Amino acid sequence: MSYSSQAVTPALVTQKAVKRLPRWALLLFCVAYVLPGLFGRDPWRGIDIASFGHMWSLADGQASSWLHPNVGGVLPAGGGILPYWLGGAFIALLTPWLDPALAARIPFALLLVSVLSLTWYATYHLARTKAAQPLPLAFGGEALPQDYARAVADGSVLALIASLGLLQLGHETTPELLQLAGGTLFMYGLAAAAVRPWQSRLATLVCLPVMAASGSPTVAIELAAAGMLICALSDDAVMRSHMKWVAASGLLAAALASALSSTGLPGWAMRIDTWSGIGRTLRLFTWFTWPVLPLAALTVWHWRRQVARRHIAVPLFSAMVGFGACIAMDSNDRALLQALPALAVLAAFALPILQRSLGSAIDWFSVFFFTTAALLIWLHYGAMYTGVPAKMASNVAKLVPGYATDFSWSLLILGAVATAAWLALVRWRTARQSHALWKSLVLPAGGVALCWLLAMTLLLPPLDQSLSYRLLVNRIKRHVPAGTCIAAPNASPGLLTGLEYFGRYRVDGLSPPSDVPKVCPVLIYSLPAKQTAPRFPGWRRVARENQRTQNSESVAIYRRAY
Repeated sequence: MSYSSQAVTPALVTQKAVKRLPRWALLLFCVAYVLPGLFGRDPWRGIDIASFGHMWSLADGQASSWLHPNVGGVLPAGGGILPYWLGGAFIALLTPWLDPALAARIPFALLLVSVLSLTWYATYHLARTKAAQPLPLAFGGEALPQDYARAVADGSVLALIASLGLLQLGHETTPELLQLAGGTLFMYGLAAAAVRPWQSRLATLVCLPVMAASGSPTVAIELAAAGMLICALSDDAVMRSHMKWVAASGLLAAALASALSSTGLPGWAMRIDTWSGIGRTLRLFTWFTWPVLPLAALTVWHWRRQVARRHIAVPLFSAMVGFGACIAMDSNDRALLQALPALAVLAAFALPILQRSLGSAIDWFSVFFFTTAALLIWLHYGAMYTGVPAKMASNVAKLVPGYATDFSWSLLILGAVATAAWLALVRWRTARQSHALWKSLVLPAGGVALCWLLAMTLLLPPLDQSLSYRLLVNRIKRHVPAGTCIAAPNASPGLLTGLEYFGRYRVDGLSPPSDVPKVCPVLIYSLPAKQTAPRFPGWRRVARENQRTQNSESVAIYRRAY
């Protein structure tokens, strides 16, 4: 092999280093990551409950048609139409066997599974390309191509699980998860084009229209442009011929977005905001993309002479589209979500060139950070029932005043089993010298899965009560009987959903106080903390209720004065 070939191929990998991660272990990581938070909770404040409200309105027949989901007459601010159809269809199919909130979460949990799976397969096919293969060793013993590709793909899934930015947003019922699945499918289509031509063509044709119908048509068009550039730069005839499929997908996405816009639905929806500066962006990038961004940067540096090669170009250009959308939307974390699978793929290609000292630093940081986080969760859990430590018990009381819950053996056992598994994983990693490529990402991925599982078991009851609108609506019920028509002109879609779903009220979210129909005897006005409730002619204020504490979101309740 020539010197120039060696210079552009930095990976030196032995067969011993591509020891396979047992399938049961990888599946256990994914189960521990996907299932917590799926059961036993309400939709949470913000986009989560707002999106659920539009899905529920379709399934419950409140919307005039499936083309116009709304809550209290308020249409979705973005997100296209496809996510609401998906959630609404599952609610309609699974009700009354399942709670509507759980039914709506099921397809989005499956989407998260698909993101993990597509990341694995995209990495596997990219690692099988000739340019991605490690150097042959002088005396033999280099890794076999299939085993090398599988080890790198295992590392990409662990890297994605370890990404902090995916943790909350990946478990919500929001359009961004469908957009993320579409973007990952696009990456798979480019990765598999040379070996799975029909599968990749179908994936490419579907992925960008899915993104357009989910509220992200501009990003879909940008991905189409990036994909066409990747195909044009490739010296593979199959990849160059794949360009027409990428172009066709981009055209379909543009046509679909235009069709949706013509019907009054969110079609072309790209929000451009004034950039608030590099400081905020760097802070977001630092925590949101940890630990994949530093590893991805290491990959780009060491493989810099192969940037045009498919195994680097596909994830790099995809990640750059996500970065650009994030910056254009004033450091929006939901836009940055699109870059995480691509960064995980790039991070996986850093594993063959990762120095032992850096791998050890990642291991010990993970042990310290996640063990400390798990210990704090356990201490707060104990404080909820024993009052000790008193400071932590006080923090829980401040978070949810009047909090009370029944002790659950099942949640305790799940938390104990997860903690024991973490301790066993730490012992395995620190007690022996493993040569496997994926070894440095086992503890970060395991630590994230552990803390998420503990939070969604031991701390789920207080978190659910603090983040759900159920408590606020129960307080409103003391003044307004169920079934009453309520006008809520400035309420968020989330609060409108809470009033309809938890309170079973009939809600008008459009009419201003002066034009509220006579059929609505009650007016609810949303207020920031400590702001004085305004006066409205013809209305008499009867109460004010807070979401949680006195410093949290509140509503003023009015009745007609005549």
